[in-house]
Amino acid sequence: MTYVIAQPCVDVKDKACLMECPVDCIHEGERTLYIDPAECVDCHACEPVCPVDAIFPEAELP
Repeated sequence: MTYVIAQPCVDVKDKACLMECPVDCIHEGERTLYIDPAECVDCHACEPVCPVDAIFPEAELP
């Protein structure tokens, strides 16, 4: 299961999650950050540091 960065990150792009990702699978898009599912190792490191609570396991998206 991969992680997904959801709508609360749009136009915020805090980047705290970038520092925590051990495999650098989080990339910056035009209006939001995104996680490359082919690179994500499901380590959960990014989820607790997200200041806007925008990161979820794909199966648990609200």
